[in-house]
Amino acid sequence: MTRDLRLVAISLFFWGLGEATWYYFEPLYMQQLGADPIRIGVIIGLSSLAMTLTHLPAGALADRFGRRSILIAGWLSGVAAAGIMYLARSLTVFAVGLVLYGFTGFVISPLNSYITNARREWSVARALTTIGAAYSLGAIFGPALGGWFAERIELRSVFGLATVIFAISTAVIVFAAPQPVEKREEDLHYRDLFSNTALSRFLPLVFVSIFAMYLSWPLTPIFLQNERQMSVSQIGLFGAFNGVGLVLLNLGLGRLESRRGLILAQVFVAVSIVLIWQGPGAPWFAAGYLLAGAFRTAHSMLVAQAEGLVHRANLGLAYGAVETASGAVIVLAAPIAGALYGIRPTLPFPAGLLLIVLALVLTLKLSPGVLTRAAGSPVPMAISDLRRE
Repeated sequence: MTRDLRLVAISLFFWGLGEATWYYFEPLYMQQLGADPIRIGVIIGLSSLAMTLTHLPAGALADRFGRRSILIAGWLSGVAAAGIMYLARSLTVFAVGLVLYGFTGFVISPLNSYITNARREWSVARALTTIGAAYSLGAIFGPALGGWFAERIELRSVFGLATVIFAISTAVIVFAAPQPVEKREEDLHYRDLFSNTALSRFLPLVFVSIFAMYLSWPLTPIFLQNERQMSVSQIGLFGAFNGVGLVLLNLGLGRLESRRGLILAQVFVAVSIVLIWQGPGAPWFAAGYLLAGAFRTAHSMLVAQAEGLVHRANLGLAYGAVETASGAVIVLAAPIAGALYGIRPTLPFPAGLLLIVLALVLTLKLSPGVLTRAAGSPVPMAISDLRRE
């Protein structure tokens, strides 16, 4: 692992720790501030919309002007957003902070580009999932820490704790070295990217896969608290299991051929939905949270597959396109999940399962093929071969 990848991994460890102190409790705090399930879904959707709108511009700017400065801007914005959420005393101000946090998602495409260019002999999938595992390792400890603060101080305190941890993460990322900007053989605009047939056929797979896996997730903490009588500290513990799953599944599935890894990740998410929906008690819910870690692994696999579909000078823009499709899903899925929950609290779970079946079919048909050498470098199949990722 290179020096810069180590710095990114350390920084993401702290970011995962900080984000996980509040991520699993975010719907509970909004409920405490007076929001019903539908409003919670709408607010989460607005945050995701803010994230979605930034991916393509940020990816393009990173390709043209360099990645490091955009990374630092994203980290600093995250610190500010967490501070606003901590200081908020009303749902409206909290929603402003959460939407601002969504805007900081512009860092994702440049971050993926930075990792891809710093990986040396590693495959793209291995680099993204291994560095993602550092974030996930931090996320193991965050929920328990956040739950402890929430029960012994107040739920709001987790956002203040996150602000401090985010600041530490930011202090690490500033030491990452800048990367040279890829020279373009010719000027490439948005229209040129989207005239790429392979990428255009790939994006619907991203949309359906993420939608299917995410639909049951936004209101799961409320479901467990209101319908299964789980406490805040128990939900925090489940979040720790989710972090363990993120690490194990990223490291395990990240070494597989990416189409196979994506399929297995989708299956694991389906099993997690069944365990949380039908499980008779806390051990089953914990197992469900652990397997739900495959969602982020599947996302990394989808991002990695875009790398072989475009010119390297447009890597950030291509990653931005994938993240835009992914973010658009959450914009739609969160309020839909709230509406389904309002009809019947269990309804998002079978709906998600049915959509995962569709996603698996599309994965077999649309996922562009990428083989992995034993040594770890990617061997892309012909771009026209779209049977898989």
